Amino acid sequence: MASVVIMPKQGQSVESCILTEFKKNKGDKVAVGDILFAYETDKASFEEESKVAGTVLAVLYNEGDEIPVLENVMIIGEEGENIDDLLKGAPAAAAEAAPAAPEAKPAAAIAPEISVHETAPAAAAVAVEGKRAISPRAKALAEKLNINLAYVTATGPEGRIIERDIEAAAASGARQTPLAAKIAAETGATAPVSGSGLAGMARSADLGKAAAAPAAAAPAAKKDVLESGADFEVRKLTNIRKVIAKSMHASLQNSAQLTHHLSADARRIQALRKQAKKMLEEGKLDVNITLNDFICMAVIRALKKFPNVNTHFLGDSIKYFNKVHLGLAVDTERGLMVPCVKNADDLSICGLSRQLKEVADACKKGSINPDILSPEAATFTVSNLGNYGVEIFTPIINLPQSAILGVNTIVPRPKDLGGGVYAFVPHIGLSLTYDHRSIDGGEATRFLKQIATEIETLEVEF
Repeated sequence: MASVVIMPKQGQSVESCILTEFKKNKGDKVAVGDILFAYETDKASFEEESKVAGTVLAVLYNEGDEIPVLENVMIIGEEGENIDDLLKGAPAAAAEAAPAAPEAKPAAAIAPEISVHETAPAAAAVAVEGKRAISPRAKALAEKLNINLAYVTATGPEGRIIERDIEAAAASGARQTPLAAKIAAETGATAPVSGSGLAGMARSADLGKAAAAPAAAAPAAKKDVLESGADFEVRKLTNIRKVIAKSMHASLQNSAQLTHHLSADARRIQALRKQAKKMLEEGKLDVNITLNDFICMAVIRALKKFPNVNTHFLGDSIKYFNKVHLGLAVDTERGLMVPCVKNADDLSICGLSRQLKEVADACKKGSINPDILSPEAATFTVSNLGNYGVEIFTPIINLPQSAILGVNTIVPRPKDLGGGVYAFVPHIGLSLTYDHRSIDGGEATRFLKQIATEIETLEVEF
């Protein structure tokens, strides 16, 4: 019996994924465990393995398509097996469509090219979508690309929308996820031209944020270049940069952020790092424990003593956590990501080091679980710029978290060693940004001092 392969749901916040590459095509033999296709969310890339053996009987989408999660992507079965029932309701890419007909041909000539989702009679030359006239081919393409018709400029006869209008709208934005389109149709909510989803797609969370619908712009000469001159190019933001920009702006706009700076004597963690490195060389450890791992352990212990910091500020309430879910800012080629290590307070220094490396590597490879990238996943975040030589900076809170710690480089500072003796001692800079709505200045200062104390007196078992 034939089996369908669906687009997996990668995290609760993901509504659709882009299919980047087919590894198996129609007619190919498939074994259990074979990679069928590769796909990506706005931050991570994945590969789908086959759960069954057989032959690829149908491929329902094309490479580059944005596919709703849980939607059928492929059909696998025995050669010659009847799959008509499984193809019902499938996208137009699954059908053996006739060559494209010109827009001016009669409706009867273009009927075979209408998406199987089309509900208008084949004889209708113009389908009416709300109060807007739209040709059947344009309607089919709009459904496939999830185009928000409110932002489409009609150039066809008598003001109807034709296929080239949909193509222009797709190039300039005006796209919605299927869930957003469904909610908008049912509630009348508006969506922005450029949303927070993949390729600027409007997600359900973006509904109601749109201003008056602008006319669709003409497609850019290059895919990512909006404007160019003799000495400049204006390029579209990448998907992840859009997400980062919106979240950072929202963080500063919607919270009362303040930063305190302090330094801690780094001799203790430097000694621990030296000890761990020697044990790794001797084969007594199987993980390379870094200075950042020791700092994160110190932060976890400080958070256990200051539960008011290990919180989410929710506007008119505060969510207190019994466990520490530690976020770590990771710089990747695709942009900044903040994965979370759940229940970090249950881990030894070796276990913490392993898990921090695992989530960081997954971010860099693009294989991270989107759920642990959500700001709600972590209770507190650490952002370390020490490797870049940064001596002081102001990190931005990953809302709804109440605070974030910035870790700076180690620099020598004079210190009183007692008996009138002063010496230059390595100090590591610490920058705590906190939401003053959630945490008072005095408590934030005491918490930052506690982190410094934990760093200076840290004891761990390898």
